[in-house]
Amino acid sequence: MSLQQELMIKIKEAMKSKDRVALESLRAIKSEILLAQTKGGPSDGLTQDDEIKLLQKLVKQRKDSASIYKEQGRDDLAEPELAQVKIISQFLPEQLGEKELKEIISKIMETVGATSMKDMGKVMGMASKQLAGKADGKAISTVVKQLLG
Repeated sequence: MSLQQELMIKIKEAMKSKDRVALESLRAIKSEILLAQTKGGPSDGLTQDDEIKLLQKLVKQRKDSASIYKEQGRDDLAEPELAQVKIISQFLPEQLGEKELKEIISKIMETVGATSMKDMGKVMGMASKQLAGKADGKAISTVVKQLLG
């Protein structure tokens, strides 16, 4: 089942259950997909990688907004953002834990021959491609810094 088909089913369920947060989150995903498709021109649509990147972008935006709200002491605004993160994350592949990330990044470092922080760019480039959709950039960066530092 494609992401759009799954979205339509979830939107209907959210409407029936009157879940405003879920409905808002799902409509945001649908809107982003439609924007991306119209931007792309007359192609077959979005690839699965494009969809994952789009979902990761939406999750990142909401996490960033929530952290800004928390810094300003506005937990009332941060909570809905974090609730949307949970709903949008349902459509992403399962994220890798820190242990798995360290194993994969260690292998990448051996392949690239990375030994110091100077090599971080090489490692990050390869790791980002290999771990696309399985881990967010911030988690990858943190593990790379730990292993190189």
